[in-house]
Amino acid sequence: MSGILVVLEQRDGKLHKMALEALAAGQQFGLELGLPVFAAVLGAGVGAVAESLAGYQLAKVHAVDHALLREYTPDGFTIALRQLLAAHSPSYVVFPHTYQVRDFAPKLATSLGRVLVSDVVSHRIDNGSLIAVRQLFQGKINADVRFEGAGPNFLSVQAGAWRADSLQAGAAAVEVFTPELSEAQIRTKPLELFRESARAVDLTAADIIVSVGRGIREEENIAIVQGLADALGAELAASRPICDNGWLPMERQVGSSGQTVAPKMYLAVGISGAIQHLVGMKGAKTIVAINKDPEAPIFEVADYGIVGDLFQVVPALIDELKK
Repeated sequence: MSGILVVLEQRDGKLHKMALEALAAGQQFGLELGLPVFAAVLGAGVGAVAESLAGYQLAKVHAVDHALLREYTPDGFTIALRQLLAAHSPSYVVFPHTYQVRDFAPKLATSLGRVLVSDVVSHRIDNGSLIAVRQLFQGKINADVRFEGAGPNFLSVQAGAWRADSLQAGAAAVEVFTPELSEAQIRTKPLELFRESARAVDLTAADIIVSVGRGIREEENIAIVQGLADALGAELAASRPICDNGWLPMERQVGSSGQTVAPKMYLAVGISGAIQHLVGMKGAKTIVAINKDPEAPIFEVADYGIVGDLFQVVPALIDELKK
């Protein structure tokens, strides 16, 4: 293969939202390195989801299909991918940084004597080599990581760091790859999938998010921002202080210790913009900030900013939206 292999996550025939972001990253790497890009999807009966990838600019789509891959297990996925890698020898293997990938990708890389560079936020090319950029100390430092030695080199990309709408269209052939797997090789038995509580929300699936920070002052005032979210048809989110105070549930927290989101629009209300919050929402396509402090760090990343008292600005916005 001597190219770039992007391993895409799917469940029940549906691609994970971050899968196409990883594919966009792979396409960009391939373009800049002059390497062909391949995709792989694992499971049982994955022909349809593999065919859905054939419309993108790829050298080939590998449908890694086996009955023992129907349910995810780290052993099954590692063994299957090792066989695919042995057959095609890619230079780089790219994953979306999902919970599933965090579980098995380090095992896969270590089994081959390699490392996984996780949660990559950007990259650059230096003398024909890929330099991965990842953040340390909750986003305070960017580290350049250079791969050494022969491939495959493994990396996972952070949610929102690459955008799925940048994918290049094309026509790719689909090839079925059937790994050699036996039940004796799979040491774990999958149980029922974990389900979040009924009130839990997946902010990563929201197109518009209205997020509230400590500028709201009191819990009772959150209703003002909820009104703006309702008017926009948006999900309500918050910075860490709001959730730490118990004013909103923890599943609505955005930031390094909460969810990482990349909506079409992120509206930050009364949020100063600490780095721990910015790393969780900087991938938004459009960022709008409302803050009375013109020096607030949030304005450094905002596409649109309103310097003013949120208690005046938000009701005015709601009135205009209702009109």
